[in-house]
Amino acid sequence: MKKITFIIMALILSQIVVAQKLISEDFFIESFDSVRIYGTLLMPKKVKGDLNLAILIAGSGPTDRDGNNMMMTNNSLKYLAEKLGQNNIATFRYDKRAIGKSLNAKISEKDLRFKDYIKDAIALVNHFKQDQRFSSITVIGHSEGSLIGMVAAQKSPVDKYISIAGVGQPADKILEEQLYEQYKIKGVTAILDSVKAGFIVQDLGKLKNIFRPSVQPYMTSWFKYNPQNEIAELSCPVLILQGDNDIQVKIKEAKLLKQACPQAEYKVISGMNHIMKIIKGDFNDNLKSYYKPELPVSKELIKSITKFIHLKS
Repeated sequence: MKKITFIIMALILSQIVVAQKLISEDFFIESFDSVRIYGTLLMPKKVKGDLNLAILIAGSGPTDRDGNNMMMTNNSLKYLAEKLGQNNIATFRYDKRAIGKSLNAKISEKDLRFKDYIKDAIALVNHFKQDQRFSSITVIGHSEGSLIGMVAAQKSPVDKYISIAGVGQPADKILEEQLYEQYKIKGVTAILDSVKAGFIVQDLGKLKNIFRPSVQPYMTSWFKYNPQNEIAELSCPVLILQGDNDIQVKIKEAKLLKQACPQAEYKVISGMNHIMKIIKGDFNDNLKSYYKPELPVSKELIKSITKFIHLKS
């Protein structure tokens, strides 16, 4: 009991220290279709020299600005923002449309498209380009956010781009691999090919929750993008980061991105899993970490990002 109390007190004190060093501001930015995208701007109270801004884009599913959803709390993106703030880097992290506070009655699942996420990211970049407080803008995309960030950084050029746990293959190929490796589900190629071609598949069997008809139009729009083609189009400095303990995205995906963008910096972080935390245990320990907000993000990750952003181009 004493140990648990000590841990809780340590977490509270840690948050107080963070709050004393950083300024947090919540607000929304209107996107291309007037949908409000809500987020948090986190800045150091005492700025040392130039102030660089990083826009953090969350991964797939209903992942909010802090890296959490209704089923799990890990605070990965929140901790990433706080650590970068302590290293003199401002961040803006946000709830993607139809998620968290950016949930809007006008947006239905059947009408959502991948390009909407890209347009929202572009709107954010364009907004902060007008903010004279920031000397540079870096887009940091995590998981699915990696691809969103790649395309957005092409359409509205930024100073730097970072991919964390981003895939190198089109999403339909990734889904097929994940369904087999994690759930031993075979025979999804025909469904994926039909969805990619733009057809609505009704006969789904046990896959009806994953490939429900209302989400298939979004998948069709998502499957069209090849991350290798997109990252190759970037003209700014690129950093590719991947953990070797990631049970969702394999190292080979980061390698594919590096092959497509040879000039990019590339780093595999030992022990880091998909939510950017260091895990030393087995598969079950890895899964449990998704529900442990007390675990910090990787120090090596923070070090690599900080060095890359602060380095003069």
